[in-house]
Amino acid sequence: MQRSDFIWLDGGFVPWEEARVHVLTHTLHYGLGVFEGVRCYEGAGGSAIFRLHEHTERLFGSAHILGLEVPFTPEQINAACIETVARNRLRSCYIRPLIFLGDGEMGLAAVQNPVRATVIAWPWGSYLGDQGVRHGIRVKTSSFQRFPVNVLMSKAKAVGHYVNSILAAVESRQSGYDEALMLDVDGFVAECSGENIFIVKRGKVKTSPLASVLPGITRDTVITLLEERGIGCREERFSRDEVYLADEAFLTGTAAEITPIRELDDRRIGDGKPGPVTTELQAAYARITRGEDQKYHHWLAPIA
Repeated sequence: MQRSDFIWLDGGFVPWEEARVHVLTHTLHYGLGVFEGVRCYEGAGGSAIFRLHEHTERLFGSAHILGLEVPFTPEQINAACIETVARNRLRSCYIRPLIFLGDGEMGLAAVQNPVRATVIAWPWGSYLGDQGVRHGIRVKTSSFQRFPVNVLMSKAKAVGHYVNSILAAVESRQSGYDEALMLDVDGFVAECSGENIFIVKRGKVKTSPLASVLPGITRDTVITLLEERGIGCREERFSRDEVYLADEAFLTGTAAEITPIRELDDRRIGDGKPGPVTTELQAAYARITRGEDQKYHHWLAPIA
């Protein structure tokens, strides 16, 4: 991990090495906190954060679901993200806003501790690797299911929820795969450990419904781009053998961006390389994030 110089913490900037919390920080013990993953891209007109306002809106929505009162406004968090990138002189980077409960009382119901906030930014390349983005990745169906909606709140990007994802991700990597596919409680495809999933069959696109998955910002971007191109995208359940039989499959997420799947469970997807729908979406996404598509300039928050 390449460190930057400063971290925004509770309203001010501190050197990276001094951004510390007490070992009795409530979120460290119980996982009650929320976060976002946001990217800043360098383009011809300078650097800009992609869909910052939507990420911050989801951050505050996640906090509301968990009953956390954020001690800053969305506008302050947006400004903190922009200033963190600028102060660290970063051109392209990953940004991590985090809302967490500090130390004070302990116990599951001790949720009156101070709510704290931080924004961290650092250089981070393709989450699943440049080769994966270009040529596709190998995925394995996980033995761990995605939790159902009556167990945890699936619309909150909550810290503790990611234990489920970690178990699946580590299992897949230890078995020699790049990522894990997670099924829902009924055995239908939910999402991957940290990304939404799309499949393409005969020019038609499907993605898992939002019933048990996190509403991804990149997922929403891809659906918008598909509609713009006259390609329908159905949000409906599908089984993993439908993925085996798909012409194309790809993942979406802020960290992973748009990453093709070339194999699932050792079955080749299509001809084993990124298909035309996937590659067109990748190209369109790159143009937008680099500021080359005027139609979507409202999705970019420039770094002053």
